[in-house]
Amino acid sequence: MISNAIAVESIAPLEHDEAMRLATAEYERLLAVVDGLGDEDWSRPTDCTDWDVKSMLGHVLGALELQADADERVRQLSAAAATAAETGCLRLDAMTALQVREHAALTPNQLREALREAAPHGLAARRANTPALLDTPYDPQLPGESGWTFGYLYDVIHTRDPWIHRVDISRAIGREMVLSSEHDGRIIGDVVTDWARRHRQPFTLTLSGPAGGVYTAGENGQDIDLDAVEFCRILSGRAKGSGLLAVRVVF
Repeated sequence: MISNAIAVESIAPLEHDEAMRLATAEYERLLAVVDGLGDEDWSRPTDCTDWDVKSMLGHVLGALELQADADERVRQLSAAAATAAETGCLRLDAMTALQVREHAALTPNQLREALREAAPHGLAARRANTPALLDTPYDPQLPGESGWTFGYLYDVIHTRDPWIHRVDISRAIGREMVLSSEHDGRIIGDVVTDWARRHRQPFTLTLSGPAGGVYTAGENGQDIDLDAVEFCRILSGRAKGSGLLAVRVVF
């Protein structure tokens, strides 16, 4: 056993208040990246192959609008469900495509300002979610995904999503990503627990970088040594992984 290793079972799940602190800080970091985009950066391709930087931020804006307003959430979900039923695509893919399409006409400056305006509203609505709502089951309509609650959706997934898109945009524009153990390390640690829960195999995982750490589960398992951000890129499907790294996690 590595002396400074963190046993996965000892990592506390993200509770609502902590998730909201992380989400608030994450949007501040993402918006700082957006503020620093040059004219040429908006059209740079990202790891999400159908999206350039501007398209990705159109999705982020649509997600914030969905979080902020119940009527908007129903509208987006209904439109996406109709498209999914007609075409056979995933509802999530139809919804993100809708978000991108509906914000495509915004100029970069308009999109930047819209994100600045939408983020506080989305965060406030999430912060106000009641324990009863957060405990309510939610069907994501994703293959192999079950047992979700609205708490997992709003507190976990809607915090990971802007984080992984900050990764995408930082890579697309060739700028070093701001990382810290307290913020990014906590998000990544929660990803590790989710991944471990899905495959239930022993492992020792050594993640390098400012947001890294050493994680263990069981004995005599697979040894994995990776950059912490690259680990998340692999689990999200943005890069290829084998063995336990082929087990996907939703972002």
